[in-house]
Amino acid sequence: MQIFTCPACKAPLYFQNTTCGCGAEVAFDPERQAFTAEGTFCAHRSDIGCNWLAEGGELCRSCAMTEVVPDLRAPDNLPLWSDTELAKRWMLANLGRWGWFTDADPGERPVFKLLSEDTAGGEIPVTMGHESGTITINVSEAQQSVRAERQENMGELYRTMIGHMRHEIAHFLFERLADVPGAEEHFLAAFRELFGDEREDYGAALQRHYAGPKPADETHITSYATSHPHEDWAETIAHLLHLVDLADSAAAVGLSLKSGEALPQRRGMFRRKSDPAPAATDAYAETDTEALLTRAVDLTIAVNHVNRTMDLPDLYPFVLPQGVRDKLAFAHRAVRQVPGEAGEA
Repeated sequence: MQIFTCPACKAPLYFQNTTCGCGAEVAFDPERQAFTAEGTFCAHRSDIGCNWLAEGGELCRSCAMTEVVPDLRAPDNLPLWSDTELAKRWMLANLGRWGWFTDADPGERPVFKLLSEDTAGGEIPVTMGHESGTITINVSEAQQSVRAERQENMGELYRTMIGHMRHEIAHFLFERLADVPGAEEHFLAAFRELFGDEREDYGAALQRHYAGPKPADETHITSYATSHPHEDWAETIAHLLHLVDLADSAAAVGLSLKSGEALPQRRGMFRRKSDPAPAATDAYAETDTEALLTRAVDLTIAVNHVNRTMDLPDLYPFVLPQGVRDKLAFAHRAVRQVPGEAGEA
């Protein structure tokens, strides 16, 4: 994520800010990817701290996508809704760098149902997922203790609200990409060669997965990615967004690695000592996936080392074998071009 500037005093602003230290009330304009002190603020600003501009009505681009909010009669749900919407805005702002869901994008928008397990009528189960353009998110996991418990129970290395948003939006992006004219011969043919046939019975595949999960391997970034081609795609897109935004955020704060710096070797993750360190460029404008992955992974290794001095978890505890990198490169090519905006993906 970029670091922004105050339109009034030019001081730094961060993505979640609603005011500047100079006293200016500000809002984020996702179309310009910049803060402004003008225009109508989103109607949810006072309720959940939404700091985006309203568009064509009372709500901002992000809040307008939310069809169902959690039961606010349960008082703990308001802050959980707020945190969940922040994660959604972050994800949408990232994709906006590639043109998704902007004014230039003529395609469908996703619909979000943000549900909580805690309601005024008692506890209810909530299953996160995507179906026909509708994304369901369990806001209960915005509570760190709940999320950590499930991460441990499910044996996951990484589980966050932004991660959930990136995974579920990936399913929606697949539908958009698969729906353009010529997709069967282009996008889908190449997808099936790398990921497998997405027409495989999804329910049966998940049953097999939960009965005996397979570990991540040379071509799957996570265990869940092995369950079905749709989940492999969603996990791949989520990790692509993790790594691109990580590289972008590092560049925003001036983090880089010196050219020729020696890093310990580990299969699938490190560049050679003789390789030059990539320049700190706009990660969202980068077209060379391998260069992008190299930059992002080198940064994660360095930050992982720093985190260990504080006994903190690794920033990015994943290995990227060549088979996974090939899928990341395909996904990168696909999502950098919005269907209908600049031709076929």
